[in-house]
Amino acid sequence: MTGRTEKMTGARAIIECLHREGVDTIFGYPGGQVLPIYDALYDSKIRHVLVRHEQSAAHAADGYARATGKVGVCLATSGPGATNLVTGIATAYMDSIPIVALTGQVPLSMIGNDAFQEANITGITMPITKHNYLIQDANDIPRIMKEAFHIASTGRPGPVLIDIPKDMTTEMIDFHYPETVKLRSYNPTYEGNIQQIKKAAEEIKRSSKPVIYAGGGVISANASGLLQAFAEKVQAPVTTTLTGMGTFPVGHPLFLGMLGMHGTKYANYAIQESDLIIAVGARFDDRVTGKIKSFATNAKIIHIDVDPAEISKNVHVDIPIVGNAKRVLEDLLKYVDKAPTDDWLEKIAHWKRSYPLYYVGGKENIKPQYIIEQ
Repeated sequence: MTGRTEKMTGARAIIECLHREGVDTIFGYPGGQVLPIYDALYDSKIRHVLVRHEQSAAHAADGYARATGKVGVCLATSGPGATNLVTGIATAYMDSIPIVALTGQVPLSMIGNDAFQEANITGITMPITKHNYLIQDANDIPRIMKEAFHIASTGRPGPVLIDIPKDMTTEMIDFHYPETVKLRSYNPTYEGNIQQIKKAAEEIKRSSKPVIYAGGGVISANASGLLQAFAEKVQAPVTTTLTGMGTFPVGHPLFLGMLGMHGTKYANYAIQESDLIIAVGARFDDRVTGKIKSFATNAKIIHIDVDPAEISKNVHVDIPIVGNAKRVLEDLLKYVDKAPTDDWLEKIAHWKRSYPLYYVGGKENIKPQYIIEQ
């Protein structure tokens, strides 16, 4: 703990913690159990965006995080206010988006008594948060807030919820904000195993039909530039997931578009005929793979992911590399060379010419594609 000690209420401590984490915008909807937090927020420089429904607050925090790369923050009161956040929190969890959700709760002494607008939001959100907290001592507020932002934004990002009983916001505490976080059970791996990286590089050199399959993890790791450098050095085509869109220039000759049931025909043809899939920050979800038994049956798979739980979860992986996409690609670039892909790229170019994206429309049949094109 560092910094001078200052007496303040739990509510003011929460706002001070947000300031320390660089939060400039919060999305919320007021209610009885969070009024002390709103009182403290009123006197702060943090911009509050008043939504018309708490679900919008969670989605807005999610969108803010995607657009800025910072942790999004939303605020709701207890009971129905908190439960209205669930869909937005689940979205952030499924797409690995860092948000911190602050919820009001009935006073600590009333929890478990079915008090007015009481809901066990930590229990409800346990399956859809990376971690969650119920504050039971106001003095823990600075530590919990620091941990929440750390957990949300590191490793595989995701939502963290902090449930705050009303009496915790009115208690006076000695405010100390920790400079660092030490969690014995949470230590994400960022550096890939160098032997696995070298093994992957050798496999890439031998491949004549490689495909790079990039997901949202590339965006989370801010590795788009490295992905392009890697693809160009190897001369391997690139396909992406929905959340991976934007990681690779759309007009680039190596770009295949999106993969899967909503993807391009040539991306799916390429993945099915490939002899090596280099997955970077993607999780092989069912929208991409379809029937697992018939997915890329001739391909070996290199899987780079910061979350070890995703490795071989859906498909068998031949060369797993656990680590941050940016750091692994940096290392991989040192060992890879151009693969023998000239014939492969010509075949893909033929598929692109044969199966282009198109739509049929007329004056009386205006398609969304037409409007976007115009």
